[in-house]
Amino acid sequence: MSVYIFTGPTICAADAAAELKAIYLPPAAEGDVYRVAQWRPKAIGIIDGYFQSRPAVRHKEILWALSRGIHLFGCASIGALRAAELAPFGMEGVGKVFEMFRDGILEDDDEVAIVHGPAEVGFLAGSEAMVNIRQTLAKAELLGVISRNLRANLVNIAKGLFYPDRNYSVLIQSALEQGVPKQKLAQLNKWLSQNRVNQKREDAIAMLRLIRRRIRQGLKPKTVSYSFEHTAMWESASRQCGELRFSSGDDPVVIVLESLLDELRLQGRYKHHSFLALGRLLAIREAERLGINVSRERRTNAEIAFRREHGLADPLSLERWMHDNRLDQNQFDSLMSDQARVNWFVECAELLSQSRLLEHLRLSGDYPRLVARANAKIRLLDSVACKNPGLESVALTEHQLFTWYFEVLLDRPVPEDVDAYASEIGFGSIHTFRRALVKEYLYRQFSENDTTASDQMGSEPRQAFRNADPSGAGQTLDPSVAARE
Repeated sequence: MSVYIFTGPTICAADAAAELKAIYLPPAAEGDVYRVAQWRPKAIGIIDGYFQSRPAVRHKEILWALSRGIHLFGCASIGALRAAELAPFGMEGVGKVFEMFRDGILEDDDEVAIVHGPAEVGFLAGSEAMVNIRQTLAKAELLGVISRNLRANLVNIAKGLFYPDRNYSVLIQSALEQGVPKQKLAQLNKWLSQNRVNQKREDAIAMLRLIRRRIRQGLKPKTVSYSFEHTAMWESASRQCGELRFSSGDDPVVIVLESLLDELRLQGRYKHHSFLALGRLLAIREAERLGINVSRERRTNAEIAFRREHGLADPLSLERWMHDNRLDQNQFDSLMSDQARVNWFVECAELLSQSRLLEHLRLSGDYPRLVARANAKIRLLDSVACKNPGLESVALTEHQLFTWYFEVLLDRPVPEDVDAYASEIGFGSIHTFRRALVKEYLYRQFSENDTTASDQMGSEPRQAFRNADPSGAGQTLDPSVAARE
């Protein structure tokens, strides 16, 4: 689904769905817009949100969503407040409530605040919003039900009430206690039974209809004029947000990141995955900073490579994988678009990263082992005049060479696409991969079977081979096995 709407007491999800097909979520709180934005929807609409019982939705997460190309609409309640505050940055407000906040006619949050019940009772409202009372009394004055002075007096009385206590019954009683003639209030009370204005609901419907029109017209990604700043505070807050998932009944469930990290830490895999995630973050961020658009071809290639790597060639296996990872088609598409960005960055940065590769190998502890084996291979092959050998040097066909490497050494079938495999493990071409295999074949053959080469080089090649290679190290290879079909 390309649209997510936060609503509650202003308009129920069932009524809202009659205006716009979307995923309807409870009132927005801190982190909710960030979690939804991770799904890359076309639009997010904010109607209702929490004020006191939970931290309110942050301005920063709305700005972040806008910077990611997502349209943000707001109306009626906290949506109108945030839209008025962030209109210069691209959030779009809808309706009279928004306009009054935008124009400075209204300023206080309590104008839209109410108390309401939990989701189990449909967020049933327990009080009346001040902005609705204002509009209702303005209508009553316009129709001659009350005078201008009485309207102003009643507005002041309602504004003086604590927002959870605001309703028309309390307003009428308070006005009586302050000396307003009973007859005038009785006339107003009778009129109220059929003529109350629910401005917040009207604005919500107007926003839903606007989004519906925009979607039908073809909503292009949002563009903004600012550069989003990834401050330390933002990074800390976003890390704590976790992600939003849906159960089989489409009930939203927040998966807190920390709970997943605990599982990862207990398995001893946190550091490894954290490092890979950092690389992914930097790659995607750099691609976005440079304004790299993911073409259909790049996105398709990213999916092909991913599915091949994970054994998801057939549609059924991909469907099972998506189900296990709680992803729908739109979310999978977003994931593959990000993967295409990562692939683009890796292609551009590969040469640059090689300049720091030796540093990484030293820090990881792999440098001495790899250097010892590389030097041993060079010296042994030089000693037998095989400095730059080809297939003719080993008397094998390419198929036989691949069979030896994959089936004998790696104990796995030869890949259907060896070119793709070679690229995935870092070789520039199938030719460089094949040349490396020929050298490896000769090195293993001579280091184990050629006594002359062993005498010339001592035990270094054999020892380096045994210490360095986990897939078959120290085994005596029969060259005839490598040549089998």
